[in-house]
Amino acid sequence: MAEETKVEVPQKFQSIIDSVEKMSVLDLNELVKVLEKRFGVSAAAVAMAAPASGAPAAEEKSTVTIHLKESGPQKIAVIKVVKEVLALGLKEAKDLVDAAPADLKTGVKKAEADEIKKKLEEAGAKVELK
Repeated sequence: MAEETKVEVPQKFQSIIDSVEKMSVLDLNELVKVLEKRFGVSAAAVAMAAPASGAPAAEEKSTVTIHLKESGPQKIAVIKVVKEVLALGLKEAKDLVDAAPADLKTGVKKAEADEIKKKLEEAGAKVELK
């Protein structure tokens, strides 16, 4: 475990910090989602905004959408790959492949998207990265 850093908490926030410290990870996750919806913000966007000042053009293309154009002749093989890479059940994977053309996954890092694209194309699917 990492060393705990000592942070001075203003008195007005102490009760909130105490409540958060007592929460489980699942409760914290749920709290973050509620705050994101309530205030229309995203915790991920704030974290990514800081490095953007260095290279904004590079950040725009760091994530992509995997788009399944068509399943191809080996539909069962494509369903198996979709099931594996997206961690879906068999029915969900089949429904997704049957809905082609469709976006399989959005906001994927370029390297991961290339791997998924390669697996899908090896199974016979036609895929593009947007």
